Formats: sequence, structure tokens, C-alpha cells
Amino acid sequence: MRAVVQGDSAVRLWGLTAAERIKRQLRSEGVELHQGSIESLPPESALLMLRGDCLYDDRVIRGLVKVRSVVLKVDDEGEFIPVAAHVERKDAHRADEWLRGADAPPTATGVATVDVGQVAQGFETGLRKFDRPYVLRVSAERQAALEQLLFSGAYKGVTDLVTKWLWPAPAQQVTRWCVRAGISPNQVTAMSLVLVFAALALFAHGEYAWGLLAGWIMTFLDTVDGKLARVTVTSTPLGNIFDHGIDLIHPPLWYMAWGIGLAPAVGEICGFTLPVLYGVIFATYIGGRLCEGAFEFWVARFSIFTWRPFDSYFRLIVARRNPSMIMLTVGLGAGRPDLGLLAVAAWHALSMAILVARVLQGAGVRRRGDAVQSWFTQIGQTVDDRALAVRLFTHANAR
Repeated sequence: MRAVVQGDSAVRLWGLTAAERIKRQLRSEGVELHQGSIESLPPESALLMLRGDCLYDDRVIRGLVKVRSVVLKVDDEGEFIPVAAHVERKDAHRADEWLRGADAPPTATGVATVDVGQVAQGFETGLRKFDRPYVLRVSAERQAALEQLLFSGAYKGVTDLVTKWLWPAPAQQVTRWCVRAGISPNQVTAMSLVLVFAALALFAHGEYAWGLLAGWIMTFLDTVDGKLARVTVTSTPLGNIFDHGIDLIHPPLWYMAWGIGLAPAVGEICGFTLPVLYGVIFATYIGGRLCEGAFEFWVARFSIFTWRPFDSYFRLIVARRNPSMIMLTVGLGAGRPDLGLLAVAAWHALSMAILVARVLQGAGVRRRGDAVQSWFTQIGQTVDDRALAVRLFTHANAR
């Protein structure tokens, strides 16, 4: 699979020109950039051609890679303009002329004109979100709006309440600073790892206030590294493993360290020994994660938190790190760090019970032969696109 990028824009979005961004996107999809002339291509090959003065949604590029003999047109302020083509070599010259401003579409037989909705879908399983795919022309007047679009698009639609509502504004400013300073996502993740161990040590020594400070900064940086990787198109498989591996392992270790810090002064909390609380937290934390995996493996190929609006609302507060950090912070603020730990254990147990119930309900639906579909795919059909859940968890009406 080969591609060419025609032209560029002098306007930089998150430190990259439009053509630089497109080339990174193509490389991430395993597409080779063609350096020679059209004539140098093998006779039976195809060529993906993209205008270098446009901003492309990743989903559009992925969609174009999969289809041949098409020319993509988009609405640019009321005028439909050609922005991309994926054609056989014999049709490449005519498609090239059209993309460069020729008045008529290519006349080659079998070349279809398509729009964005025909090559890309709105629901993204990986980011648990729904928004409209796009191709937008880059200009100085649009720079701020396009950078905001890229940053907003880097966020998961369904996540916890801290990540969703508290971190976006400061994370955008820190992400911008990282771009200007040349700081990579993996460097941010490495700093997060340092803070993981710092919080662990501070909690174990009963230095809860300092530990919470380190922990909250770590959770903030955990937002920044992912957004930085996406807006600069520098995500890598190793970086994802590094980031998500840290996220997966450290939370129950923090709660155990919190209990170790309590141990010299507290033997039991409301009749529960500390080892019992550790056991509950570890068992239900792992159990909850297994429930999420079981739903995707046996019930449907999407996250359990995107099945029904209830599940998306539940994801805001489910027993994950950030909601648990709120409980620990409130407990310390009230002078009862022991009750904070008890609340974390209780909420983990209740969350797992809810997840087990949802997995069983989903399995029951599938056994009856009914389709198990994400509510995101039903927006505008069985789900009212004016519903509160649509406004909270999607950008369905943003463009």
C-alpha cells in the first residue's frame, strides 16, 4: 500500500504542519510513502492520494486504505471539494489533476465519488466515544479551532468524572507546553512512574497529604501523556504498553500502602482487619477488570461501559483509581484516613457486583438471540440524539 501527500500548509497544529501530520498518520497505519513518479508504480498497483493542506480524522484515512477506486469530496464552507483519492495506477493522473483543482472529476470508469460518512463511522471502540469523522482544510483562521478539535478528539468519551471534567483545561495547557518544549509522551509517562513510587512510599509511611499530592499529579500526567501522543501522532505500541501497564498495576498497591501507613495506629476498621480489606480490594479490583474483559470476549466486541447509557454513567464513578482517590482525599480531609480506605474497599466490592450483573444480563440477551449493540451506534435511531447521555458522552452534534 503506497500513498502520496500533495502540498502542505504553513499553519502548524500542535507543532506539526498538515503534511507532516498526514505522513505520521499514514506510517501508523503501515502505509508506505511513495517518493517517485506515478509511472514508477507497478502496473497493477493502487495509490492513495491526499491533499496536504487538510486535517484528516484517523478514521477517514483508515477507511480510505480499505477501499479502492474512490475519490473523497467534503463540504468546505458550502463548496464540495476533492480532498483524497484511492485509485488504480491507470487513473492516478486524472485523480491527481482533480485534487489539484481541475474542474471536473476523473472520467475513469469505475471511480466513485464518496463522502466522509461512506468511508468512516462515528463510533470509536478504542476511545469509547462517538463523534463525526471529518476532513477539514487547514488555514490560519481555523488554527485555534482545529487545535481544539484535535485535543478534544484525543479524549475518551466515556471515562471517570475527574478525567472528564477536571483535567481537560489544565491538561490542554500542559500538553501545549510539552509540544513547545519538545517533551515526548514517554518522558511524561516516565515521570508518572516516578510519582507512582513516590506516592507508594509516602502512603506506606503515613505521609498521606504528600502522598496524595504526588498521586494526584501522577493522575494528571497520566492524562497528559495520552493526549500529547495523540495530538502529535506519536503513539507507539511500546508507549501504550508502558502507559497502560502502569495504570493497571499500581492502584491496588497504593491502597495497600495506605493501609500499611495506618497499621501502627489502627488494627481494625469498623470490625474489619487490614488484611481483610486488602483482600477485598485486590479480589474485587481484579474481578472487576475480568468482568470488563469477559464482556468484550464473550458478549460483545466493545466496552461494557458503552453498552447502555447506564453503563456510561456508571463509568464516571466505578471503582477505579480516580474515584478511589477522591474517597481517600475526603477521608483524610475529615481526619479519618481509615474510613477512606474502608470506603475504597466497599466501593470496589459494590462495583464488581454491578459489573457481574451487567455481564450476566448481556450474556442473557445474547443467549436469547438478540443483538448486543452499543448505544453509541443507535444514536439518532433508538437513542434520541437530544438525550442527556448523548450531550455528555459524545460530540454527535459538534460539527
